[in-house]
Formats: sequence, structure tokens, C-alpha cells
Amino acid sequence: MRFAGEGCQGQTSQSFVNIVERVPIRNFRMRRLRISAISYLNTAPLMWDFEHGTHPFEISYTLPSSCARALAEGTGDIGIIPAAAYASIPGLQILPDVAIASRRAVRSILLVSQIPVELVRTVALDTSSMTSVALTKILFEKWLGGGRTFTPMEPEVEKMLETCDAGLVIGDPALQVDRRLYHTLDLAEEWIRYTGKPLVFAFWAVRGDALREADPGLDLAAVFRDSRDHGLIPENVDQISREWAPRVGLDESDVRSYLTENIHYQLDPGCLAGLQLFYHYAAELGALPVAPELRFVRGSRVFAD
Repeated sequence: MRFAGEGCQGQTSQSFVNIVERVPIRNFRMRRLRISAISYLNTAPLMWDFEHGTHPFEISYTLPSSCARALAEGTGDIGIIPAAAYASIPGLQILPDVAIASRRAVRSILLVSQIPVELVRTVALDTSSMTSVALTKILFEKWLGGGRTFTPMEPEVEKMLETCDAGLVIGDPALQVDRRLYHTLDLAEEWIRYTGKPLVFAFWAVRGDALREADPGLDLAAVFRDSRDHGLIPENVDQISREWAPRVGLDESDVRSYLTENIHYQLDPGCLAGLQLFYHYAAELGALPVAPELRFVRGSRVFAD
């Protein structure tokens, strides 16, 4: 089986990616779309315009798994959802070009233990995660040796290791782990080492039903892409680093290098290929229910089915 990006340059396989064609919907009541965002450092550049200017959205912050739940339950319209959540929530469309991904070690998705990984038999899984939970299961089943027992737990390393041999910790808590005290595996680095492809953790998705009630002149793809681009301007990264360093307990230089070197914010052809492979493996191993078709919002206006 070939995946998008294999054997071609700058193109994605149409057997996996369906660009949704729509016609404009008119004569309906417009409303402010509700954004469900993640309260982690790595989303700060994506949220730049929404936090530093006027915008036509209602915004709330939550954890990755809860963000996905808001879209599933219809209490949110647009969310920066875990890649794994897209496989189980029907009717979502992806905003193109923007992602939280990595093409190298990511630092914020760690398997932490007091013994070497080959001796690990029980793993505590961070309950705030979805994609990283699936990733952990994929890595063990395909490359690190199967037969492990997985238990959902709150992301507190010491408590995890009182119960299990290893713990999966993501986001800001992972950045705060003193890696000198433990055996640690950076799971993005492991994925890239075994597959040669980037790892996509999250992307913006929109409920198809919500598009029918949005301003038809609003170019959602451009709005969210521009916010990402503005958030990554060097002086704005410096400001984010100053503000977030005391929150996450890191030096400003560590925050800056994390945002500019460890996180990749483009949903480019290489990332699409990695995302499709992730879905394939997760469905194959039962970590996700299905390898979903990727459906994108396209065009200079908001359209709906």
C-alpha cells in the first residue's frame, strides 16, 4: 500500500484525501462560531490573532480530549482536536495547512519509567491524551514488543510509577519532567525513527453543520492560517516565551526552542503522509475504529454540504 507523499512531490493521494466540493448556502441566520482550544503552550502561536485583536468567535479553553468532546456533542464548532479524535467524530472537515506536528523529537510526548523500556510490562496512559495513547499502543505493538497492559491515569508521574512500570505524559506536564531522573522515550522521535515520517498530533477541524450558520464571506482557512503565521513572527514568539516560561517552569530560551524547533505548525504533504500512516496502523491494531478519509474545507468562502 502506498501513502500520500510516497512516489510523488507536493501531491497527496486522492485515494485518501477528498477535497469537499460545496455550493454557497444563503438566506440563513448567521452566528458567532464557537472555538474550543487547548490550554497548552504549543497552541499559543495558533491562537495569536484571537488573543491579540478582534475576531468573530466565541473561545473557550480545555484539554485535548475535552476539546474533541465539545465538537462531538455540538457545544463547540471549531476545535484544535487530537488527530485520533477525527477518526471517531462524524461530519468534521479539516482546516487546511495548519497543524501541531513534529519532524524531530518533540519533548512534550514522553514515556517515563524507572526501568528500561524492554522491561516495561504495564503502562499508565495520560487521560488528557487521545493521539498519544494510540501512538503508544502502535509503537509497542509494532516495534517495542506487544503484550503490555495499559491503564488510564491522571498525568502525575510519581503516582503513575507507583502503579505501573511506565507512564505516558503529554503537553506541558511532559516538558516539566526532569529527564535526568528517569528512563524516557520521546514518542515522536521513536515514530519518526521507525517510519521516516512526521507525526501529526492535532489540527483545526470544523463541524459541517456549523458552517451553515457561519458568515458566508468568512474565509476560515485564511483566518486560522494567518493567526498561525502571525504567532510565529520572531518578536511574537519572544513575547509568548516571556509569558509562558513562568507558567511551565522553563527558561525563555527553552520555550522559544520548543516552539521554533520541536513543533512543526504546517499540515504539509509530508505531514499528511505521516497522518495517513498513523491512521492506517491505528486501525490495523484496533487503537482507532477506522482509518478515516481526510475531508478539507476549501475555497475563499465558507461552504457547506
